[in-house]
Amino acid sequence: MSTPPSPFDVIVAGTGPGGASVARELARAGARVLMLEAGGDAPLAGTLAQMAGMAAVPGKGAFLHRDLSLLVRALTTGGTSTINFATAAPPPAAMFAAHGIDLAPALAAWRAELPMAPLPDSLVGPMAARIMDAAQAAGFPWRKLDKMIRPAACRTGCWRCVYGCPFGAKWSARELVDDARAHGAQLRTGARVTRVLVDGGRAVGVEAVVDGRTETFRAGRVVLAAGGIGSPRILRASNLLAGPVPFFSDPVVAVMGTIDNIEGGGAEVPMAAGAMLPDAGISLADLTLPRPMYQAFAAQAGRVDRLLAHARTLTIMVKIRDEIRGDVGPRWVDKTLHPRDRDRLDEGIGIARDILARAGARHVFASHHFAAHPGGTAPIGRTVDADLRTATRGLYVCDASVIPEPWGLPPTLTLLCLGWRLGRMLARAPGAVSADAQAASPSA
Repeated sequence: MSTPPSPFDVIVAGTGPGGASVARELARAGARVLMLEAGGDAPLAGTLAQMAGMAAVPGKGAFLHRDLSLLVRALTTGGTSTINFATAAPPPAAMFAAHGIDLAPALAAWRAELPMAPLPDSLVGPMAARIMDAAQAAGFPWRKLDKMIRPAACRTGCWRCVYGCPFGAKWSARELVDDARAHGAQLRTGARVTRVLVDGGRAVGVEAVVDGRTETFRAGRVVLAAGGIGSPRILRASNLLAGPVPFFSDPVVAVMGTIDNIEGGGAEVPMAAGAMLPDAGISLADLTLPRPMYQAFAAQAGRVDRLLAHARTLTIMVKIRDEIRGDVGPRWVDKTLHPRDRDRLDEGIGIARDILARAGARHVFASHHFAAHPGGTAPIGRTVDADLRTATRGLYVCDASVIPEPWGLPPTLTLLCLGWRLGRMLARAPGAVSADAQAASPSA
């Protein structure tokens, strides 16, 4: 008996920036797209409870490394873009050019479409301004950062960026998911993809756990976009990835110090300004956090004496470009920082302490490091080629796992560029869009 035709041309597993941008480009071209998302799609409420449910559930959104550092990802429609700091860093052109990849057309397209600019002075909070003044006085190239935020919808004295902006000010990949659905794509939430189905050396669909039951979804092509942790787990469970799966984690430390003379502190857009020191592999930025998150960091550092100082505490983020090491297991992640990485963190912490001292801060302390952006687990040049194809025909990967080298940057804009490029390439590939869909497409 022959297998009935699939109702889908492409399955996209994951709806973060990489997956959502692929899905949108394909849907706009008339492809029949199914997006599978392990999380839900409840409207963003900007609350700690909702954020914790998306990103702080042990073993799902949150993991502890062997050295007790924390790794967090958001399982929700739009992925971690819903709770990130909305910083837009362009893809490093040389890194991708070394693999024959030109992301300039994609970058130009996104800059023309998305909100992507430094915040106006009116939205730079007093803590970020105080830190910027001190850093510039110390001679650091501290400047406003491009933010994926609509200033007209943003508001002063708000702290909800990291909880999930409920005002529509902060861009997230949910907007691309909505666009894809408007062009006919389907979204299935609560669907955790566990395995790629392969027949005759070709990907023909996926298995996913939906409401506790295993379901099968079939399509002519499959794009894994489940993130730097999720995608390699799916590949490994499908016997398509062997051996250890090392990764970068972009470790972050929060360095904090209290000042006495500031008004209106404690509620502002984080990472409004900062400095990148690429030769050292260190990035720094202001990082004003909501009170509960600040108190968690203070408690973790053993500084219970600072628990009530949130509104008077300046925080500087120190992030490093770490080496690709460790392993991603089926239910765990394992990575201990190399001594060179610890030296980078120590150097960055020293810089942050100097800036805080210049800003007049006292009682300075640093948190334990946590993982910001896990990736590099299915890198270009090893697991996928320049077109993000795996060795299995019809199977692609498009998320932070394909980044080919140690990173140290906000990845959102790079993943959007990779997804734009892959989506357009697939839309042009023979058989990627069914004949019926091509005939029905407005662009056909």
